[in-house]
Amino acid sequence: MEQSKLKLLLKSILSLESEEECLGLLEDLCTINEIEDMSHRMEIAYLLNQGKTFYDVQAQTGASSTTISRVSRCLKHGRGYKMVLDKIVDKKS
Repeated sequence: MEQSKLKLLLKSILSLESEEECLGLLEDLCTINEIEDMSHRMEIAYLLNQGKTFYDVQAQTGASSTTISRVSRCLKHGRGYKMVLDKIVDKKS
């Protein structure tokens, strides 16, 4: 991936100041299905982070075992989900 393009995208995201602005950019960049897929994966990550079991998450969300496994792996070994979830959970407290 060309770094200048990635940097432009990242700076664009970081410039957003509200949920409305964020949704506006997402709607322009992504299809409705892509936004729904990302939202679904965030819900799965949130539930797993709250200690829900694999089966509870599957029953609650209807997600495939493949999707839950991938999100779980990223939650444990990646950087993004855990960092974001820690930030939004702190704000709720």
